[in-house]
Amino acid sequence: MEGLLLDNKGNRIMMRLDSIDQKLIGQLQAEFPLTKIPFATLGLSLGIAEEEIIQRIGQLEAHGLIRQIGPVFNVGSLGYRTTLVAMKVVETQLDRAAHFIKKHPGISHGYERDNAFNLWLTLAVPAVVDMEAEIQKLASAVSAATAFSLPAVRVFKLRAHFVLGRERPSETTTINASNVPRRDNELSPEDRNIINELQQDLPLVPEPFTAMAAKLGMDEEKFVVSCQSLLSRGIMRRFSAAVNHHRAGFKANAMTCWSAPSGKVAAAGKKLASLPEVSHCYERRPNPFWRYNLFAMIHATTKEGCQEIIDKVSTETGLADPVVLLSTRELKKTRVKYPV
Repeated sequence: MEGLLLDNKGNRIMMRLDSIDQKLIGQLQAEFPLTKIPFATLGLSLGIAEEEIIQRIGQLEAHGLIRQIGPVFNVGSLGYRTTLVAMKVVETQLDRAAHFIKKHPGISHGYERDNAFNLWLTLAVPAVVDMEAEIQKLASAVSAATAFSLPAVRVFKLRAHFVLGRERPSETTTINASNVPRRDNELSPEDRNIINELQQDLPLVPEPFTAMAAKLGMDEEKFVVSCQSLLSRGIMRRFSAAVNHHRAGFKANAMTCWSAPSGKVAAAGKKLASLPEVSHCYERRPNPFWRYNLFAMIHATTKEGCQEIIDKVSTETGLADPVVLLSTRELKKTRVKYPV
């Protein structure tokens, strides 16, 4: 089946994807090979030459479907904490706020959403930094009337996996992750050097790790083995492509929040985590501004598709009256760099 890339408004743009492109996109998200010659390894699995793999990925990046290829780390293992931040910003200040968010190095995601609290972002800070003080600095910088943090209490699922040509995201393994810095997996000086060097968009050359290893004065084979070790030790969650879900056809995404009784949170979270349409699912700590404690990011090709999933989950879990926060504008979506 062939597919067409879409722009952020859902309009077709001029790039037709064949079945190999679609398989390649799926594999880049699932498991990028951490080898000396990863593109040749991908080529073997898809039955095409290394040069063609590199060319196809270059085209996908040029057309905006693939945002970047690189590592995703367990931020707790690197000595960082993250939280979800909600703000209320007057409409006349939103463009100014968007400019600030795009420039902030600790913000990975920023969205305008259809709610009185209309600005939502994810913030990462070193564990030694006062999170609440940092949020108040952000609020002041964007002239927010109200700002509050919704830290994760429990993670039921992390990770989206989008495949073009399907009505739904693919099934993906649920990933449990901690937001608390881990002390049982201390980083060596060599680990730190590799992590700092690895946090870049992967060069599209036959041996993309060569220059990184050389910069650190390391043998390339040792560099790759060390990267594999970071993965096996859980410091790196995965090495993969980040895909623009709008371009993949999943134009509607809704952050959906339920106020779940404590006795129902675990069962409802596991149910949400089992759905391929759900990329992220958390239990978060509520507050006087926001009484909801169960959060799920739901993706579909249409708003109606999102609502169908929300209604189904609400019925099956017995959770009523969810708040549905549809994205009205994506301000930022990138992988934050974590200096260690």
